[in-house]
Amino acid sequence: MKVWVIFFNFIYFFQHVRANVISDGFIKTKGVHFMLNDSQFYANGFNAYWLMYIGSDPSQRHKVSSVLQDATSHGLTIGRTWAFSDAGYSPLQYSPGSYNEIMFQGLDFAIYEAGKNKIKLILSLVNNYNDFGGKKQYVDWAKTQGQSLSSEDDFFTNSVVKGYFKNHIKAILTRKNSISGIAYKDDPTIMAWELMNEPRCSSDQSGTTMQSWISEMASYTKSIDSNHLVEAGLEGFYGHSDTQKNPNFQVGTDFIANNQIPEIDFATVHSYPDQWLTGQDDEAQLNFLTNWLRVHIEDAQSILKKPLIFAEFGKTYKGTGFTPQQRDIVFNTVYSSIFLSARGGGAAAGGLFWQLMAEGMDSFRDGYEIIFSESPSVSDIIFQQSQRLNKIRKMYARLRNIDKWKRAREKINHGN
Repeated sequence: MKVWVIFFNFIYFFQHVRANVISDGFIKTKGVHFMLNDSQFYANGFNAYWLMYIGSDPSQRHKVSSVLQDATSHGLTIGRTWAFSDAGYSPLQYSPGSYNEIMFQGLDFAIYEAGKNKIKLILSLVNNYNDFGGKKQYVDWAKTQGQSLSSEDDFFTNSVVKGYFKNHIKAILTRKNSISGIAYKDDPTIMAWELMNEPRCSSDQSGTTMQSWISEMASYTKSIDSNHLVEAGLEGFYGHSDTQKNPNFQVGTDFIANNQIPEIDFATVHSYPDQWLTGQDDEAQLNFLTNWLRVHIEDAQSILKKPLIFAEFGKTYKGTGFTPQQRDIVFNTVYSSIFLSARGGGAAAGGLFWQLMAEGMDSFRDGYEIIFSESPSVSDIIFQQSQRLNKIRKMYARLRNIDKWKRAREKINHGN
């Protein structure tokens, strides 16, 4: 009789864990790991900042659907995209608090299609740069209301500007999807909110200004939405105490201090040696990349004790002497570092290359784009990484299942 009880308990726990693996839910964190339905979550991913813009045109929406389907076919399960476009051409936000419903419906569609394809999204809320408006547009809006501002960096300190941005956060989080009827803050398709794409504050190299702004905005986001994770959007540059780990510049951020803010759930790193070390050859850039990956994984593991996503990386084909093999080496270097960390239970949980595109989007090309049909070698590398990380996820799910079965058996034995 006891054997049959144990057997049925094993079947129950197996089915329960299997359901958890394939069902949807909100991504959470536990120590240095992401968790989905109580199982560790590792994922390969991509950037596609253009999803909202293309999705706002019904005649072009097939490109959103196509690229998300392509992503799924390559095992990709996280995408990162913009939830901002401030003033300018076809904006999401015409002026503070005034929104373009057509553009919002484009974002609705992107989120809905991602959910259909089992892809989680990281949504970025504002740009550091002037593209799509960015912090400069917020400052300009405040100037028209009589604020005396002298720098784009006033975005981080001026109370009127901060009020505009908080209103945008609230508008995005409380938006009800016109297709699914689900409020963004209640939609498990969304993995996390990113406060800003690559925040920089050159006027305060100490990082104090950025520390205060991230803390305030992360807390405000959490006050509206307790379901989703929040991250700052950092590139990974270190502060004054660790300048030797940086390229030869600082941007007013601190990878350690900024990510230690309690409301920041995980750390992000961007990697562009071909932009940061333009005077050095491929070998030097690759050596920098290898070290850049290593130190951030180590620091996320031992100091931050939070998960780490390599949220942007790539190599442009517009560089002198470019070959596809050079790009393959960069992808393999990033992916190997992530895989080795994940396999050992470390903090690295995935990487998001810049950027995935559909065919017929020539005006969006920037030299870093990946179109699977055009880039067979790197496409294979991306798919292989997805498979490797999926095997790790399944391994930890099985171990968790075995542990549950053992606990159930022990409970039964003690009961007898």
